[in-house]
Formats: sequence, C-alpha cells, structure tokens
Amino acid sequence: MKKIIINFCPTGMVPTKELTKYVPISPQEIIEDTHRAFEMGITIAHLHAREASGVPTYKSAIYRDIFEGVRKHCPGLIICGSSSGRNFPEIEKRSELLELRPDMCSLTLSSLNFINQASINDPEIIIALAEKMKEKGVVPELECFNLGMINYGKYLIKKGILEGPFYWNLLFGNIAGFQASFAQIGVAMQEIPVNHMVSFAGLGDCQLQMNSLAISFGYGVRIGLEDNIWFDAKKTKKASNLDLLTRVHGLMEIHEAELFQSEDLGTLGFYNSFNQNLV
Repeated sequence: MKKIIINFCPTGMVPTKELTKYVPISPQEIIEDTHRAFEMGITIAHLHAREASGVPTYKSAIYRDIFEGVRKHCPGLIICGSSSGRNFPEIEKRSELLELRPDMCSLTLSSLNFINQASINDPEIIIALAEKMKEKGVVPELECFNLGMINYGKYLIKKGILEGPFYWNLLFGNIAGFQASFAQIGVAMQEIPVNHMVSFAGLGDCQLQMNSLAISFGYGVRIGLEDNIWFDAKKTKKASNLDLLTRVHGLMEIHEAELFQSEDLGTLGFYNSFNQNLV
C-alpha cells in the first residue's frame, strides 16, 4: 500500500484575514489549526510566523511560542520552520529561527518571481542557510519552483553542502515556474534520485489537481491555505485548512493509500534531538 506524506502549510506569508477569515495568524490560532490537522492525520507542519498585525515575521520569539505549542499538543509531529526570502533578505533574519532547532526548515534553491513579488535567494545566502541547518541538525526542506532549482540542489548535494535525508517540495502553478502538466511533472521527477522523498504542491486552482496526481503516483502532498484559499476552482467558496485536509484524506481513501506517519520520518533522521525537549 502507498504511504503518503502530508505536508500541512496553514499560514504562509501572503493570506490575510481580509482575504479569508480562515487563515490562522496568531500563535494560538496556528497551534489550534495544526492540532486539529494533527488529530486528522498529517506528517509535517510547515509553519510561518506573523506579528500581531498579521505581517510576516522572522522573529524567533514568536516562532518559539508556535513551536512549543505545537510540540505540546502534537507530540512527535515533524515541525518545519520557514527561511523565506520574500520579505527578509538578510541572512541574520532568515536564519534566526534555526537557533530553535526545528526538525526541518525550508530552503528555496534559487531566486524567483511570483506574480506580484520576488523572492531573492542568492547563492551565498542559500549556502549559508544550508550550512547553519547542518550545524544545528536541521533537515532542509528543498523547495523547487523550476528545473534549475533541482539542478542547484543536486549540485549542493554533490559538493557535500547538503546531506541526507533528502526531502523535496516541487511547487507547480506559479506563473514563472513549473506548470501543472504531465510533461513538466515528468521532466522534474526524472531529475530527482529515486531514493529521495518528494511532495507536490499546487498553487491556487492547481492545488486539487496536484493533490490528486501526487496521491495517484504515490508521492507526498503539500496542502493548506498558504498555497490556496479557495475550495473550488470557480472560487465560490473559501476553504479552511481542515476542508482542504479532509479532501486529501478522501483522495487517499479512494487510492487506498496510507498516511506516512511522522515517526516513520523520525526513523530516517528527521527529528532534532534538542527539539524533542523543547517543552
């Protein structure tokens, strides 16, 4: 039976309360949404932090509140922080949460454009983040929006800058990156070693399509309001994180797939021993 990683992404950096009332912003809201998802069944929680105003933040003090709450209510869940370069180009800011030693942290493998914004990831920043993750025992979550990012990730592996275990998020549907087509999925997957773990994300109205394809192929899924705030492609109903997660579990049932449990990843080296004693 296929085992599927569910990477739960409840907040991100873009959705606001003005766009959707369902997006969790405060640490308590993020903890509660993640706890509900944990009880339903997820493998990884990919977590972003916000200031009280709703603006994205890099501050470890806020991340600590989130991580400690999730650890308390979701024992054993793999926790992944974000080192996004959308709002904070400085290495000091982007790496601050690594002092908390989460189990994982995102590592975007090149600069890229979104439809209204750029995410700047200079090679020296990527390498500095990767080296600090290695120093702190944090597993990189390798985020790729195009083929060049996969190539650069493999280059860093060859140079020994990245070491296993290897987990890739391939994000489809961004205007300046991978599109949600069989051709581009096939080309991407040909470039990733067969013994590496992979999840697919679909941005906006590509989310359901990519969830379905990933589960049918036996790959992991990335799900949550970070990537899509709508339940339907016609945009008639705003989704909650639990709505999207419930749909994924329904797809897994149709395809007779099981959840890849967090403890399964733990046996592969995804747990940070320091972080297990955070709370």
